[in-house]
Amino acid sequence: MGNVLELQGMSMSFGGLKAVDNLSFSVRENEILSIIGPNGSGKTTTFNVISGLYEPDSGDILLQGESVAGLRPDQVHERGISRTFQSLRLFGNMTVLDNVLVGMHTRTKAGVVAAMLRLPSVRREEAAAKAKAQEVLAMFPGRFSGPRQSDPAFSLSYANRRRLEIARALASEPALLLLDEPVAGMNPMESREVMEQIKELRSRGYTILMIEHDMKVVEGVSDRVIAMDHGVKIAEGSYQEVATNHLVVEAYLGKRGAGTAS
Repeated sequence: MGNVLELQGMSMSFGGLKAVDNLSFSVRENEILSIIGPNGSGKTTTFNVISGLYEPDSGDILLQGESVAGLRPDQVHERGISRTFQSLRLFGNMTVLDNVLVGMHTRTKAGVVAAMLRLPSVRREEAAAKAKAQEVLAMFPGRFSGPRQSDPAFSLSYANRRRLEIARALASEPALLLLDEPVAGMNPMESREVMEQIKELRSRGYTILMIEHDMKVVEGVSDRVIAMDHGVKIAEGSYQEVATNHLVVEAYLGKRGAGTAS
């Protein structure tokens, strides 16, 4: 299997602060790679650079072999990277179905004039988009069935709003899905359910790069794990290899705490 994403010596600074320093890693096709690290380690900045919110100071970002470094977020999305955010960004007053349809806008072809005239080609495309959106929602069994698709997003439970954001990200059929703390704020049972759904996405062929603080989820879904601290990659490997790495233990517990723990 080839690499879907490659970061090559990527760096990003804010003023005098180097948020990410010479970061390199790859995400292989149909794997789940998780990034862990304490607060301020550069995880979210890495996601923001990959998705086009920031332009890197140096280095390159390759998606399926082509550079996306410095592209606008909409251009990155069109190339095949879709993401969720740590803080929910749904359209609360729009229906569940319409939120997913919004995620498909880069895959529709109808022009403004054709849409205004309601040409047959537009109606066919709308019907196909609706069917695809319903197919995506069906990936979350029992959560968005039937009449629930007409409910406004704000009426959903917190966990289902999280699921809906993942569904919207999937709607564009991305080559790479970025999940930013997908179980944040969930109780243990909800976290386990979402963990199983993420594993199901991999079985469907999706490639996933994930930031997550819940180590049970990281252990449960990850093929590989990268640990960051102060913008630098300090470990990479299986969950067990990374979780027992002395630099990772020090990053989370501090040198004194790490010494005690060992």
